[in-house]
Amino acid sequence: MIKLKFACLAIVFFMAGTTTMRAGGILTNTNQSISFLRNPARDGAIGIDGVYSNPAGVAFMNEGFHIAFNWQSVWQTRTVTTTNPLFALGVQNDAATSKTYKGYARAPFLPSLQGAYNKGRWSLQFNATITGGGGKCEFKQGIGSFEGAVGQIANSLKPLGATGYDLNSYMQGKQFYFGLTVGAAYKVNEHLSVYGGLRALYGIATYKAKISDIRVNTANGLIPFGTYLDQTNAYLAGNLAQVQAGLNQLKPIIDAQGENAPEQYLTQYKTLLATQAQLTTTQASLTQLEVYREGVNLQSDQTGFGIAPIIGVDYKTGNFNLAAKYEFRTRMSMKNKSTVDEVMAIEAVNQFRDGTSVREDNPAQLAFGAQWSVLPNVRLNAGYHHFYDAESKKYADKQKLLDGGTNEYLGGVEWDPVDNLTVSGGFQITKYGLTDSYMNDISFVVDSWSFGLGAKYQVSDKVAVNAAYFQTNYGDYRTAPSAAGVQNSFTRTNKVLGLGVEVDF
Repeated sequence: MIKLKFACLAIVFFMAGTTTMRAGGILTNTNQSISFLRNPARDGAIGIDGVYSNPAGVAFMNEGFHIAFNWQSVWQTRTVTTTNPLFALGVQNDAATSKTYKGYARAPFLPSLQGAYNKGRWSLQFNATITGGGGKCEFKQGIGSFEGAVGQIANSLKPLGATGYDLNSYMQGKQFYFGLTVGAAYKVNEHLSVYGGLRALYGIATYKAKISDIRVNTANGLIPFGTYLDQTNAYLAGNLAQVQAGLNQLKPIIDAQGENAPEQYLTQYKTLLATQAQLTTTQASLTQLEVYREGVNLQSDQTGFGIAPIIGVDYKTGNFNLAAKYEFRTRMSMKNKSTVDEVMAIEAVNQFRDGTSVREDNPAQLAFGAQWSVLPNVRLNAGYHHFYDAESKKYADKQKLLDGGTNEYLGGVEWDPVDNLTVSGGFQITKYGLTDSYMNDISFVVDSWSFGLGAKYQVSDKVAVNAAYFQTNYGDYRTAPSAAGVQNSFTRTNKVLGLGVEVDF
């Protein structure tokens, strides 16, 4: 009966990672330009978007300044179908044990800015963007973990007349990793260029959860949790008074006669003592729930900072361009400002204690790309990404629950039907190293395949406009039932529109 406090705190604070944008590893956005949206396989291409995808290749662009501004608008849903035997106690569930919870996220304006200055053999570059997260996700009806916690309390209160429960719940997670990358590429010769740079990350995150209007169903109907506590405590106090009265009557007789007292009195006395102990324990358990008579309202804010190097290489030969890039792991510690100021019985909650810092590394990434100019106006692209998520340290070594890192496979094509127009399309297949123990209904990813298509129009010699649509199609990850019969099924949707402008001068 005292598990409500710990259960509610634990589930809300697993919300780390609740983000809006997702194309890349578990904590990495690779959709940082409109060029990527219209053809995700940009790792071997040469263009201003290469300051992220192929920074070494930017050295082969013309001399002068190159600037790109990108705007993306993202719509996303997250759907969790939870099966829990305790849901049958919910008065609004009609005895059903499975429910679907849907979260909605929208980020109408996600900007990024890329720039390079090429002179001679050198290319000086910068990239300002959101490298992880990108907005907020909101579950207006809460999630299964929330309801399961209240169901567990109602189930434990059955001996005290509870037959079910009702509640209102809400969850919101918001996370942004702002990234600024600066670096330089050097053109060794007409075939080879190399790159070195640094990326700084500043992370902010806010997690909110609310469980309100908790009501307990009894023989007299639904009553507020606070009223139920008052009535039950009054009932327990009355019974304790009766038990004490009985003990007071029997004690003088037993004290006077000892073992010679009638067996009936001795048996009654032992029974009353056991009943008193049981009622006292139950009363103490209810007392610990007093603070939650109005529900639960929790919030945690986090901030963190980290820096990591990036290296790259690009090689041109004939109609082929080959490239590789390695981003080192970014060590980050997120500092907490939260309503949790004491050590809790559930260890997962302690990572969010006010004033403490916890590890939340951004994973290393290895990328390879290739472009083949089949014809002067037709180009084929291919790429591969590996994110070292399983080596990216998290609180309590949660990364060890993964069955390896993330792998992505990309392909695309570009066609110039006329001199000032490029149309393109591509795909991306993403495979995570997921396990049942890693997944939870507050923060999750699912294997997916994405496609993008769009066009680039050269308005003038100095200005070009990009437009694209990008969509991710997710699979359905279903966990095995737990010992308590709890099972989750996860899926998502993701749609992105983007516009961008490139300027050369």
